[in-house]
Amino acid sequence: MNRLARWFAGGLIAFSLALTASVHAQQPLKIGFGMSLTGPLAGNGKAALISMQIWAEDVNAKGGLLGRKVELVYYDDQTNPSTVPSIYNKLLDVDKVDLLVSGYGTNVIAPAMPIVMQRNMAFMALFGLNVNS
Repeated sequence: MNRLARWFAGGLIAFSLALTASVHAQQPLKIGFGMSLTGPLAGNGKAALISMQIWAEDVNAKGGLLGRKVELVYYDDQTNPSTVPSIYNKLLDVDKVDLLVSGYGTNVIAPAMPIVMQRNMAFMALFGLNVNS
């Protein structure tokens, strides 16, 4: 390959990497979770959701996280552990979230753990006790 062709190929690669990074930076950083908005823990779940929404608004007002706006993607887990696996599978497979956060309480954190571990994801849990045992 002659010198001009190498420069052209190198420039093309650099341009496509910059374009990809620019497009990625424009997409929101999706944080997904199930939250108890109904059921016995609804009061705590609603309070947790409000605090997360305030945080997201504050972060976005300051330019986002890692240069990306934050988008919260959440579903009502009904304080029912049996709804949790389908919620977290949907967050990962359909919504394509970047980060996972738990719902409120151990009873809705534990059912998400096998999915999180199987997918090798980081998982921030809210108010969970003894989930890994």
